[in-house]
Amino acid sequence: MPSMKVVIGRKPVLEAINSGEELEQVYILYGQKGPAIEAIRIASKKKGIKCNEISASKFNSYSEHQNTQGVVALKSEQKFYHILEIINDSKKEKYPLILLLDSIQDTHNLGAILRNAECAGVKGVIITKHNSAPVNSTVIKASAGATEHLKMCVVNNLSYSIKELKENGFWIVGSTLENSRNYTEIDYKVPIALVVGNEEKGIRRLTAENCDFLVNIPMKGNIQSLNVSVATGILLFEIIRQRQS
Repeated sequence: MPSMKVVIGRKPVLEAINSGEELEQVYILYGQKGPAIEAIRIASKKKGIKCNEISASKFNSYSEHQNTQGVVALKSEQKFYHILEIINDSKKEKYPLILLLDSIQDTHNLGAILRNAECAGVKGVIITKHNSAPVNSTVIKASAGATEHLKMCVVNNLSYSIKELKENGFWIVGSTLENSRNYTEIDYKVPIALVVGNEEKGIRRLTAENCDFLVNIPMKGNIQSLNVSVATGILLFEIIRQRQS
């Protein structure tokens, strides 16, 4: 379980929710009512944050007897980096490899992808802020501890991040079924930023337009797509295979 920061009080919790902070859980003391409590419930649901009413004994274990107004929120203390920190650190490698996640929404998928990335020696992972799963305890557990070793960055604008990567010598490879070529046909012996997308929709159109190469993994069966974490692992280890040959 990651170390957690506790946000206390009705107004601070509501502001944290509405500002887009990566909250893992909101707890409301059993029996609390009123407009502020209802606003917290609605905002939590809108942002996809778990919000539960709990007993006084459990609630007090989080509040440490402070004036909570019956509301606390838990926030992971996972460290995040600026994209330029990741880029600069990656330049220590001959052929750096960075992974970009375009709206991955399932926490188990995100955890599995981060595990693949760490095993493949990825120098940094860039995650979109909106429509993406938070890096919470579920993700950390599914990653098998990879989050402790990876440099991660959360960004508002993936297209801007791609621009910065290109300016620093990276070639952008996007995984998509449309207008793409076999993933084994690309020369990966250059600095690579690999982009994988949403479980259902894939990478967004604007993201695809900003890629230098679009690749796919040919399917032999009746189902035409792999789970995104599996596909990410295949692509990452093809990059490694080429670089070792």
